[in-house]
Amino acid sequence: MFTCDICGEVILLEADMKTHLVVAHIEQELSCPFCSLSGVTYDEMSLHIDTCHFEEDEAKTQSDLAVLSVQIRDCVPRSDGKEQTMQNCTGESEATAVNYSKFFKELNHSEEIQTDFTEHTPMSQSKPCSGTVNKSDRKFQESKQSVSSRKKVVCGPLEQSPPECPFCGHLETCCEDLEIHVQTNHADLDTPIKGKAQQLYKCPICALICANCQILQEHVELHLEENRFAEGANSGRFSRDLELARWLQDEEDSWRKSQESRKEQEEFQKLQKQYGVDGSGGYKQQSFQSMERAVAKGRMEPLEYHRRKAEIMECLALGVDDGQTKSSGVLEALNRYYQNGSKEFRRVWLSTPLDHYHSSLGDKGWGCGYRNFQMLLSSLSQHAVYKDILQDYASIPCIPKIQSMIEDAWKEGFDPQGASHFKGRLQGTRAWIGACEIYTLLTCLKLKCRILDFHRATGPGGTHPRLLEWVWNYYCPDKEEGPRVMCTSKPPIYLQHQGHSRTIVGIEERKDRSFCLLIFDPGCPAKDMQKLLRPQIDGSDLKLLRRFVGNLKHKQYQLVTVEGILSLEEKAVCQQASRVFTAEKIP
Repeated sequence: MFTCDICGEVILLEADMKTHLVVAHIEQELSCPFCSLSGVTYDEMSLHIDTCHFEEDEAKTQSDLAVLSVQIRDCVPRSDGKEQTMQNCTGESEATAVNYSKFFKELNHSEEIQTDFTEHTPMSQSKPCSGTVNKSDRKFQESKQSVSSRKKVVCGPLEQSPPECPFCGHLETCCEDLEIHVQTNHADLDTPIKGKAQQLYKCPICALICANCQILQEHVELHLEENRFAEGANSGRFSRDLELARWLQDEEDSWRKSQESRKEQEEFQKLQKQYGVDGSGGYKQQSFQSMERAVAKGRMEPLEYHRRKAEIMECLALGVDDGQTKSSGVLEALNRYYQNGSKEFRRVWLSTPLDHYHSSLGDKGWGCGYRNFQMLLSSLSQHAVYKDILQDYASIPCIPKIQSMIEDAWKEGFDPQGASHFKGRLQGTRAWIGACEIYTLLTCLKLKCRILDFHRATGPGGTHPRLLEWVWNYYCPDKEEGPRVMCTSKPPIYLQHQGHSRTIVGIEERKDRSFCLLIFDPGCPAKDMQKLLRPQIDGSDLKLLRRFVGNLKHKQYQLVTVEGILSLEEKAVCQQASRVFTAEKIP
């Protein structure tokens, strides 16, 4: 039993198979039994079936083979001696033949078949079918010459030109190489159908149309490789950009820090200059520089300059104030004014007598604290209670001497925080001093002091009515009715606020029961203070001294008062307490 490699027809005899091949497939136009491909040579058709229809449904093949088996049995000689011709079987088998390509050989299989045709010698056959076989052999012999000529015609072009792949157009040197190419590269492709449009594949990235999946895959891989290369380039560019951004950020931070440092240094220098610790010299240097500028501008004669310079040098050597800025007798003049029966007030309380000191050329802008201490000391040194303990300071010390006295108090252990703030040095500087330094100096002189802190406003508009009430209670503790003008034995009060300090010398009770402070201001020139020494003064002249509650609008005020003398033990206690400086807060 033989099976046709082209159409899959099963034929019983070999001679009939040869005849079938010549008649059905060599002399006629070849067509694929599985698709519409036709018009190709035997070798090309064999290659097409072997590569494109290799895995057809085997169940269908088995079914067709079963049908063929029945038909072949019908061709077996019957009992009546008649025979069934091979032509009927062939006609029926051609209708049911399927591709069974796994039995195909090389593309030159046709040549082997034709060689078999030439060398074939008919074998002995059964008598019932001998007539049919001989007829087929004769037919084969008659058509041998036409087959050979047809073979030359069909194979001639293939020998002259290299075989071409029907899928991609690739050319090979021989049919075997072309078969290997098709099986290797196009085994998974659909069969090219004649007259039917080939399936195309569109690139999802650039929309390019590709002929098959493999080309599309290679094309997409090129896209991906290009993207990876671009990503690598972008990554390198991003790395460089990030590096540049970091460098720029570092430069900006460095510049900003340098600007902040420079600004802080400038602000610090301004503060140093404002508080007199910028190393520009102290009282003596400022005095000489101010007089030199006055001479240069023609406001002072050179002779006067040298005379004043000599006086300053002498006073500094002695450690006493030259008295050029002192105004005495002002408080006595106030007492006379109030005794004359002014109707502006109900009652008035005055402190013990004192002298007024104002700033000079040597301490202008920073010496208010020292001048207030001189006023306070001028009162205490005349007070019956304190003059014995302050007998060494009957002559009011000059500003450099006061600076030296504060430094000595620091050396004894008073107010170590303040000493650290000024680095333990005041002489030769223009450093401001405040309530803490006044308290430290008076305590070191064995005077019992209190420091009070009015740390917040207690009235409308940021005013401090509690401060005035406290001062009134200080000068009038018993609240009993008495004379309208009361010259008390209370020393003056040191008054400090931000940027300036003054000395409270009394308090008025007005007609409306409000209070008004009487103060000596170091910023008030001596010529203005001396106007109060005239025999006849009125209320307008006292504007320099009066401070109503509406005038006290600073955020914070501090008071320093003297209330007695300290023993050695009490002084030691105060010294220990000053290590952590605290003030009495009101309220």
